[in-house]
Amino acid sequence: MADLFTPHGTSPEASLDVRGMPLAARMRPETPDEIAGQRHLLAPGKLLRRAIETDRFSSLIFYGPPGVGKTTLAYVIAKHTSAYFVMLSGVESNVSEIRDKIAEAKARMSLHNQRTILFVDELHRFNKAQQDVLLPHLESGTVRFIGATTENPYFAINSAMLSRSQVFPLEPIPQQDIFQLLQRAVSDPVRGLGKMPLTIDDEALAHIALKADGDARKALTALEVAALSTPASEDDKIHITLEVAEESIQQKAVRYDRDGDGHYDTISAYIKSMRGSDPDAALYWLAFMLNAGEDPRFIARRLVICASEDVGLADSNALRVALAASRAAEMVGMPEARIPLAHATVYVATAPKSNSAYMAFEAAMQDVREGKTLPVPDHLATTTRKKLARLRGVSVEDTTYKYAHDFGDEHFVPQAYLPEGRVYYHPTNNGLELRISERMQYLKKLAEKMNQTS
Repeated sequence: MADLFTPHGTSPEASLDVRGMPLAARMRPETPDEIAGQRHLLAPGKLLRRAIETDRFSSLIFYGPPGVGKTTLAYVIAKHTSAYFVMLSGVESNVSEIRDKIAEAKARMSLHNQRTILFVDELHRFNKAQQDVLLPHLESGTVRFIGATTENPYFAINSAMLSRSQVFPLEPIPQQDIFQLLQRAVSDPVRGLGKMPLTIDDEALAHIALKADGDARKALTALEVAALSTPASEDDKIHITLEVAEESIQQKAVRYDRDGDGHYDTISAYIKSMRGSDPDAALYWLAFMLNAGEDPRFIARRLVICASEDVGLADSNALRVALAASRAAEMVGMPEARIPLAHATVYVATAPKSNSAYMAFEAAMQDVREGKTLPVPDHLATTTRKKLARLRGVSVEDTTYKYAHDFGDEHFVPQAYLPEGRVYYHPTNNGLELRISERMQYLKKLAEKMNQTS
């Protein structure tokens, strides 16, 4: 615990030699005003800004994609409040290390009257036991806790910790803010690249800002790679052109976590686009998922469900197309699997829509769940069941089941198939279901006619 004797107001990070640090680390902001983006949290008058300025907070959880400033914001808070900053990794830290840091925090308060901010990166990697170790110390204020996670905390963090913390979502940094951050990095002679003989085209900076996709770390890393790898010209100038920037930033990163929000949000957008009959949007989300490495079998399963649930009887061929695409994708694999998936996606998106069969089933299921179980009418029961009932002395109505195929060309005869005459299925007039609607109306009138003549 040698750091207990560090002078008041500093932390181990304060003594690091910035000369060997990456540009993204050197350009880390020191005040709330230097933080790129997050105006919804840090603009004057906003809750988090007020909490930092008045030094009135206990436990915070920052939630957002990589590179948007979660760790940076924790550093800024520690610096602004003169707290000692301790960082743990959700991947590497264990219960013993957590207890050691808490013990150090208690001693630091006793020796120096200095509070400790305990920052846990990748908080969602902590298991329940690790999270539980922190709970009493969050409650007592032994440490001021800040957690950072790329996962939705309402799914990844236990409820006890959530109840003791304020959750703040961080958003991808706007392109203009990243552009300005890159300009500062180019001109700053202390923390940035200002001492290098750099000339950089605005279109090159704009390209890096665009392709970073809201990730400040990615943008600064690309700028540093461009500056350090580009040879100087005859006049000893390093000129970063658009071409150099394109090589440095490479492909735009697709933000997609197959176990997190990106997974569920994107498949939701895909399904809702097909349900909403927008083939262009559906194709975009399909391409997004496949480009991000999503399992095509997962997409195919959702496609089949949508074909049945949302297209349904308006075009039953949609289900056959979706099933065929699913089998074809399984057979050929990637990258060719994208072809039948795109084929079926467009078909389902442009098909007429009806969820009448699905909703009818849900209504029937609701009745079953609520205990409204109905007896099987006697005339629909098996002959064996009737005989056994009579042997037990149970009275069974001696009604006769009418075999539909014995009744005329229509092969139809009216009889009760469900007690109380309940109706669940209400056909729409969309697509091919119009024929079903017309058929049901015809049979209804035919039943009325046959009942009148009998």
